[in-house]
Amino acid sequence: MTKKLYDLDSHLSVFNAQVLSCTSVGEGRWAVLLDQTAFFPEGGGQLADQGTLDGARVLDVQEMPEGILHTTDAPLEERAVVIGTLDWDLRFRRMQCHSGEHVVSGLAHRLYGCTNVGFHMGETEVILDFDRELTQAQIDTIEEHANRIIWSNRPVTAAYPAPEVLQELDYRSKLELTENVRIVTIPDCDVCACCAPHVNFTGEIGMVKLLANMRHRGGVRIWMVAGEQAWKDYCTKQENTAAISAALSVKQHETAQGVARMKAELEATYLALKEAKAALAAEKCKSLPETTGNLVLFEDDLDSQSMRTLVNAGVERCGGICAVFAGKDGQYRHVMGSKTVDLRALSKEIHQALGGKGGGQPTMIQGSVTANRKQIEEYFA
Repeated sequence: MTKKLYDLDSHLSVFNAQVLSCTSVGEGRWAVLLDQTAFFPEGGGQLADQGTLDGARVLDVQEMPEGILHTTDAPLEERAVVIGTLDWDLRFRRMQCHSGEHVVSGLAHRLYGCTNVGFHMGETEVILDFDRELTQAQIDTIEEHANRIIWSNRPVTAAYPAPEVLQELDYRSKLELTENVRIVTIPDCDVCACCAPHVNFTGEIGMVKLLANMRHRGGVRIWMVAGEQAWKDYCTKQENTAAISAALSVKQHETAQGVARMKAELEATYLALKEAKAALAAEKCKSLPETTGNLVLFEDDLDSQSMRTLVNAGVERCGGICAVFAGKDGQYRHVMGSKTVDLRALSKEIHQALGGKGGGQPTMIQGSVTANRKQIEEYFA
């Protein structure tokens, strides 16, 4: 079996190990078994560590019955002693996130009786699923308490309690465990079964931020960032806030009010424009010519309601189809109406001829076409 150096020292990033076996497992990939390793294998919601073994890239790490297998992109000589080097920045970010998750889940359990039923740690955020719904006020309380625990720099310890001790221990676990159970403890916060490496003190987490939440399967799903992830998330949002602030000519802490004001102004402008278009359509209705055939009209920019208004007026002045097209060649929207033609029955023929799509009722259809103005006029002529 492989000795788990990451279990003994979560901050060990460079180590020596002997190659017990090296087997080809496909083109450009080898399975390497070491006598000991600091590479954490995928498990407990955390992806495998990355790094190198004597320069060979470690692509994956999995715990198997025969030991911990490292998948590399180059072979290693059996019985040779190699140097393993972890991608420490990646490992530390993951430890920050995983330890931060323990703080948050532990508090959710202690404060509100929640059980963590789902945990996914991505490269940019952590997703937590709890079996009970939480209000926004409760989630805010968890976040505040979690950061105060982090700032108090409490020790984070891992141990394998004896079976008789484990039996009496009150700890969180998704599985029923009886032996070789690794317990991670954060004083007055969390006691949880976990196989992953963690920070030594909560202060290393830096901070946690609960970004968003939603109801999920009778409970709640929470998106979280911690440590370096939280810092990067803040930097991105700060850049966006600064850009919005400059665009709206408001102070950064007033961007929400600035956006609300702009939204109100845009809504007022939209309503005014809609009324103007309706008035314009009404004026156009008065000037429509009368014809016993089809009436085809082209407009640069009319909304759907104004187009229907124009069509309703047009069908009173023509003996065939009144068709209104808005837009430009190749990108026309249309509304068509008629008192004498079953447009729903004719819709397929019209759209095949004009390269379009749409549908509706016998008296009115709408859709779009890719034909140009000349082609449309020739068809309805």
